[in-house]
Amino acid sequence: MTELLLVRHGETDWSRSGQHTSWTELPLTERGAEQARALRPLLATRTLARVLVSPRTRARETARLTGLLDRAVVESDLSEWAYGVYEGRTTPDIHRTRPDWDLWTDGAPQESPERPGESPQQVGARADRLLAGLAPLLDADAEDAGDVLLFGHGHILRAVAARRLGLPVAAGALFRLDTATVSRIGTEHGRPAVTGWNVPTG
Repeated sequence: MTELLLVRHGETDWSRSGQHTSWTELPLTERGAEQARALRPLLATRTLARVLVSPRTRARETARLTGLLDRAVVESDLSEWAYGVYEGRTTPDIHRTRPDWDLWTDGAPQESPERPGESPQQVGARADRLLAGLAPLLDADAEDAGDVLLFGHGHILRAVAARRLGLPVAAGALFRLDTATVSRIGTEHGRPAVTGWNVPTG
């Protein structure tokens, strides 16, 4: 059975504080680096057909500390959900002016063409495009099938998981995803199924 492995990057200052982080480049905290290194023995047991990583520094550094950056291909569709005017803000802060706002259904308002905010439909299109490219590798009957590992971010990986399971992007809200955890989607009776979720290394 092939599996899609989802790894969220290690802790940053903003992930610790709950600030939305898409294009802002932040390093891992000391704890985040330790989290990433702790992933190494777990990921070393997998036979990987492909490794993809978000272009953001925090994801690439997580991949490097696991020893897999040299194998990873940078994939722009793994970039985090673009938060537009909500970049750097927390959900409680946003709720002071928009108490009913929900990223998964409302998306993020656009700040400018250089700093766009994405809708759930736009993020879903990215997730679908990514999964379409990986489909041959995740087909257990294919000659070059194998596990696929994605180093990415909390919201985009949850959107990818939802779409892999045949659910709308908004269903990603149901999948909590902590920093430096491993989640796995395999198959059961020919259908995609969660085989492990939000598993910490400790």
